[in-house]
Amino acid sequence: MIKKIIHILESVPATVISGIFLIADLIPHIMDIEPVFHFAYFSVAISGIPLLYSAIRKLIFNKGLKRVSSALLVSIAMICAILIGDVFAAGEVAFIMALGEILEEKTTERANKGIKKLVSLAPKTGRLITDNGEKIVTCDTIQPGDILRVIPGETIPADGVIISGETSVDEAIMTGESMPVDKTTDDKVFCGTINRFGVIDIRATNVGKDSSLEKLIRMIRDVEDKKAPTERIADKWASILVPVSLLLAVICGIITRDIVVAVTILVVFCPCALVLATPTAIIAGIGQATKHGVIIKSGEALENMSKVDTVVFDKTGTLTYGKLAVCDVLPCDGISECELLELCASGESISEHPLGKAIVAYAKEHSVNIFEPSEFSMTVGKGVSAIVNGLQLYCGNIEYVKENNIAVPDSIIQQLRNLQKDGKATVIVASDSAVLGIIALSDVLRHDAKDMVSALKSNGVTPMLLTGDTSATAHYFAEKVGISNVYSKLLPQDKVEKIKNLKENGKTTAMIGDGVNDAPALKSADVGIAMGEIGSDIAIDASDITLIGDDISKIPYLKRLSTATVRTIRFGITLSLLINLVGIILSVMKLLTPVTGALVHNAGSLFVILIATMLYDRKI
Repeated sequence: MIKKIIHILESVPATVISGIFLIADLIPHIMDIEPVFHFAYFSVAISGIPLLYSAIRKLIFNKGLKRVSSALLVSIAMICAILIGDVFAAGEVAFIMALGEILEEKTTERANKGIKKLVSLAPKTGRLITDNGEKIVTCDTIQPGDILRVIPGETIPADGVIISGETSVDEAIMTGESMPVDKTTDDKVFCGTINRFGVIDIRATNVGKDSSLEKLIRMIRDVEDKKAPTERIADKWASILVPVSLLLAVICGIITRDIVVAVTILVVFCPCALVLATPTAIIAGIGQATKHGVIIKSGEALENMSKVDTVVFDKTGTLTYGKLAVCDVLPCDGISECELLELCASGESISEHPLGKAIVAYAKEHSVNIFEPSEFSMTVGKGVSAIVNGLQLYCGNIEYVKENNIAVPDSIIQQLRNLQKDGKATVIVASDSAVLGIIALSDVLRHDAKDMVSALKSNGVTPMLLTGDTSATAHYFAEKVGISNVYSKLLPQDKVEKIKNLKENGKTTAMIGDGVNDAPALKSADVGIAMGEIGSDIAIDASDITLIGDDISKIPYLKRLSTATVRTIRFGITLSLLINLVGIILSVMKLLTPVTGALVHNAGSLFVILIATMLYDRKI
């Protein structure tokens, strides 16, 4: 019941009403008329009760200096002002604090829909193979050891091992890798991944709450629950200033033997400017970032970004565009690049495999003729066979070519090794008598990735790559952009563990990712940054910052903006302290009363707001 009342009193409408009552109380003061009734009592009730409630709760439940809060100082000043009859001063400090809290709340509001969306990805049913045939069952009834059939396009309902069949599985949800992984007998498959091509039968190993997908969901929840709250700049200052101001008020009150002096010092020293310094600067910083295509969801994220010394990247969709493209066309003697591409694109023209589709798209972009094959067959996980203009073609991996009794020269094998070292996928093109050449495909590096990494390094930030890709692919792209710290073949929990280790070693981390598999790492990092265009909804919801146009060149800008914002906050706090110091001197000299003291300390608040608004248009 109490919490509901406090929630109502802290709302925007209630704070507006509080402000109206405060203005009504100010009018007699301006006109030098003795007020019939102090409307500021209503301001004290509306804006002051939540402050008093907060101060008492922190005194009871917090430990050490954290018991002492800005709310405590304002509450004491408010009560003392009422006791000596300066109700306006009491209402004014309460209202300013309430306004600051609303500004802070508005900058830190964020949706937490990621878990629900991730849960929606979990399969609901599976095909159970029994003695009486195949039947559809709910996933919660599947037991370890059950035999399950998964047809093309279906989501795998449990972790398991393939006992028959071959296919390619989209494991992006677990590894982030954009290209389906070929699977055959005895290979492991994961719950939540998608079967793309062949029919497979699997023996369930981990089901229900023990499955990989459920562990991923739990991991995101656990990381969110265990993430330590960030100590804000204003909180640090409040823990110092509140005891100092109380001590000053008591000492000055004893020396002058005048309680009005003590109350005036409390009013002057009220941390309204301190409370306003953070949210106003944060709002200006967030506003500027929005103009540059960056959405910052919280003030904590902007403050934390200034402390980041290690930026952790996913690869696919982050440093790269996350799309396969032909990068090398390597014909053998006697055939041109155009002819090799024409034959391969024609052979793959009706293939559903991502490699085949990428080759066909590349051929179309370069206006290469594509002919419809008269015959076509696909061997899942190996390649395709087609007859194009009377020529028998085989397009696939080296095992597929050898299975069709075609000799693969040593020179081709060496080329394949070199291409694979560079992290490239390869398709061998052969006729029924000889190898015709190789077409290599690779993810495409973002054009600004290298400059972005260089800019981070120049600012003293260490870049790091954490990816589910193979070691060869990871090191190839890392070398291209200038990252030396590389970790490959990582599952979501491995990424979280790496970030945890970094934080335990005193590093402040930012994680940049785009996939569902990156969500736990985005949550566990001090700052999570998601790609807004290519990124999954779950990754975006798990992040603190979103790059709207996937423009990673904005990351160094983010670091500079956050540093500028924190400096603005500190400058505003310092300025307000200087004004407070002058106010204290004037109070001791009895040149200020609680009411005029409130007006002086309002001047400090105004200066803080003006300084913060200048950040919005500042060149960063």
